[in-house]
Amino acid sequence: MRPYVVTDGRAYPTRNTFDLVTLVMAHPDRPLPGLSPEKRRVMELCLGGALSVAEVAGYLELPVSVTKVLLGDLVDSGHISTRAPIPPAELPEVQLLQEVLDGLRARL
Repeated sequence: MRPYVVTDGRAYPTRNTFDLVTLVMAHPDRPLPGLSPEKRRVMELCLGGALSVAEVAGYLELPVSVTKVLLGDLVDSGHISTRAPIPPAELPEVQLLQEVLDGLRARL
């Protein structure tokens, strides 16, 4: 099926807040009737736990741009919610790591 059929001819999501690593969570209390097969599949995938946008696109075997349009629709209808991933921890200073290494070497 052509991507523009899946997105009803739209090329961009209603919101531009989706990153490849944005986490998607489905709300199990929302009704599924009336959703397209692709949107139902998103709901099924995300009911098991949070998935990233890239993972959802991979499971759907659709381009990320098409997946973002579907996700935007589902956020607008209240079927899913998203959140930014947890930022990576800050790396310690190189000098601190060197001092720890030197201390370990001195003890061994």
